[in-house]
Amino acid sequence: MPQMFAASTHQADHTIAEKHGGQTDANNLALSCMLCNLRKASDIASLHPKTRELNELFHPRRMLWTKHFVIKNDQIEGLTDIGQTTAHFMLFNAAARILERAELRRAGVNLTYRSPNRPR
Repeated sequence: MPQMFAASTHQADHTIAEKHGGQTDANNLALSCMLCNLRKASDIASLHPKTRELNELFHPRRMLWTKHFVIKNDQIEGLTDIGQTTAHFMLFNAAARILERAELRRAGVNLTYRSPNRPR
């Protein structure tokens, strides 16, 4: 969700929470919409929705978004185990989120994620 269309100001998320040893520096901080920041909290992993194997969650400073996700029909699809786990855990495809993406797309907003990250 682009900041300019969000209902509240994006928040700085510690990708690895301080309680897990994460630092407060640019390599560990990422802007996050309020809903995603609250949902993720201090979690760094979750169970894959189909295999039930433990997978790390997507790390926006170490991983390339386009390797792990694609937007199709206003839904965010996971391309990898990490992407599938993260999309499921973060509720990326909740009905309200799909509707938001559809409305933004109809309004001409480019939802392509631009990542300054190092590929992984």
